[in-house]
Amino acid sequence: MPHAPIARADHAADPYRWLEHRDNKEVLDHLKAENAYLEQQLSGQLALRESLFQEIKSRIRETDLSLPSPWGPYLYYQRTVAGDEYPRHYRCNKPADGTLTVDEHSEQLLLDPNALADGGFISLGAFSISPDHQRMAYSLDTSGEETYQLFVKELADDSLIELPFADCDGSMTWANDSQTLFFGELDDTHRPHKLYRHTLGTDSADLVFEEPDGRFFLSCYRSSSERQLIIHVGSKTTSEAWVLDAAAPHASFTCVAPREEGHEYDIDHGMLDGQWCWLIRSNQPGINFALFSASEAAPSRTHWQLLRAHEPQIMFEGFSLNQQALVLSLRENGLPIIEVQPQGQAAYRVQLPDAAYSLYVQDSLEFDSDVIRLRYEALNRPAQVRQLTLATGAQAVLKQTPVLGDFDADHYVSQRLWATAPDGTQVPISLVAKREVLGNSAPLYLYGYGAYGESLDPWFSHARLSLLDRGFVFAIAHVRGGGELGEAWYRAGKLEHKHNSFSDFIACAEHLIGIGYTQPSQLVISGGSAGGLLMGAVLNKRPELFAAAIAEVPFVDVLNTMQNPDLPLTVTEYDEWGDPNQPDVFERIKGYAPYENVQAQAYPAILAVAGYNDSRVQYWEAAKWVAKLRAHKTDNNLLLLKTELEAGHGGMSGRYQALKDAALEYAFILKILGMDAEQNG
Repeated sequence: MPHAPIARADHAADPYRWLEHRDNKEVLDHLKAENAYLEQQLSGQLALRESLFQEIKSRIRETDLSLPSPWGPYLYYQRTVAGDEYPRHYRCNKPADGTLTVDEHSEQLLLDPNALADGGFISLGAFSISPDHQRMAYSLDTSGEETYQLFVKELADDSLIELPFADCDGSMTWANDSQTLFFGELDDTHRPHKLYRHTLGTDSADLVFEEPDGRFFLSCYRSSSERQLIIHVGSKTTSEAWVLDAAAPHASFTCVAPREEGHEYDIDHGMLDGQWCWLIRSNQPGINFALFSASEAAPSRTHWQLLRAHEPQIMFEGFSLNQQALVLSLRENGLPIIEVQPQGQAAYRVQLPDAAYSLYVQDSLEFDSDVIRLRYEALNRPAQVRQLTLATGAQAVLKQTPVLGDFDADHYVSQRLWATAPDGTQVPISLVAKREVLGNSAPLYLYGYGAYGESLDPWFSHARLSLLDRGFVFAIAHVRGGGELGEAWYRAGKLEHKHNSFSDFIACAEHLIGIGYTQPSQLVISGGSAGGLLMGAVLNKRPELFAAAIAEVPFVDVLNTMQNPDLPLTVTEYDEWGDPNQPDVFERIKGYAPYENVQAQAYPAILAVAGYNDSRVQYWEAAKWVAKLRAHKTDNNLLLLKTELEAGHGGMSGRYQALKDAALEYAFILKILGMDAEQNG
């Protein structure tokens, strides 16, 4: 039986720092040895992995047509074809009757990522049609490093130009002349810090905006009205916006409100009561944000007029503008709410069938459209695209993601539970299982994230059915640090309050055990990126509580990373984790950092996955963590590291590869829980 790879430990403060030497032969050999060890240990599951892959794939309609979107004289849409990793992008003439029926006679292939990938990694960044519909700008990442090449295609003759610019962030924003493009450049830490203006037919670009502060990221986008260009510059706590008439791309951008530490705002341009105006979402009146308006000619802070006041119990997350209505995205009691304010009519809230769900505005369509599209799904309900008539609130399901085979949503039950944290805080849990499973102790998969104010709203998964149909419960722990219960919930799980994320997750696990839904020998936990930090921290604190853990691109070497300002994202992350150059912050992060706190104790089985080209969480975080765990843990439980040598933060590209990754993870879980023999047999 081959032994696990043992990494060399140097006599240094960080004995595994040598693993940070990218492209060093010893490092690459070690990562390849770990990959080989994983395959050897899971060799008995090869048939099961293939069976799971085929099982998951069989539920997915491999050849499908996306819901076409009308814009100008065309319908734009995508097609997926069985065997292809990526959807192809098309357009056709828009039918005169206003329907969404695709006219195959006028169909035009715009982009085929399958041909561009040629079997390798590819990720599409921008995909932007010019306002006159004559050109297409798009960007490609071919390594997973999230650095993009820029292209412009003439749609009349399919001629293609690669723009001669390097270190691009992938963004491409058209001005209204359909000749001028704005794009972003990355600095040495992979931060978008410069915005350039390029005129087609030239080989040069003019620097328009530069952001020197390492905490701030820069982006550029078109307003909902299509009449304005907006630069947004933001850190984790502060933002600033600059605006420009999209018909005058060579003029100068104007600052809306100069940055003030702690003031976050975002801006869009549209129409209210028949007048062009600016809409501004700002946290100055309170942490849950308020809404202001300003005339088109005077967007500066002194001219803002309050439209919607701050509400302590309702988080105002965002808004969508349309000539017919103002659509607000709210969050109340942990659930997303869509509130519509039609022009000249009373406001109303969109009504939905489930108790726990995910909901957002997917597409506001053309600015003068009288309908918008919502995306709605639940743990037991496949995603639906719903058309909402703005004036009346009427809804129609235009498309539901199909689930092939024997699937009935009513065979699964979704619940919202509440766990009590050590400080008395009630922490929500969303879960789903087959009806006959709930109430009995069962294998349970508990997922968590808890950072950056991100909300883990319940989502449907074709792959997850392979666990649910084997008697699993799937649950999400909505711990502090996420945004599910508003800004205060986020702030209660960051900086000096980060420990609440860990204690909340443990409380959720203990609650699920306490009510008899599972037991430690059946409990699997999972999280990725900042959720991987969560996994590492709770494994150090309560390893006996879990049977297995999955850590995807885990941010487990947080202390060392936050001390290296040359790495991507580090400086801007000070607002999330703190600056360890301050002694008290150093000690605080050191107190929970997963890598620093590995102990001589028994750990559950662990599968860690890293991306060698990951620019957000470097591959060595998982590699160093696994190396230290191997050297210190006192058990014989399986510890595996998989490094995707041709992928970045999002893993391998392509839909089939994602299914194979899920099959590997599920086979690992079934092996650890002793359920693989019955599956293979």
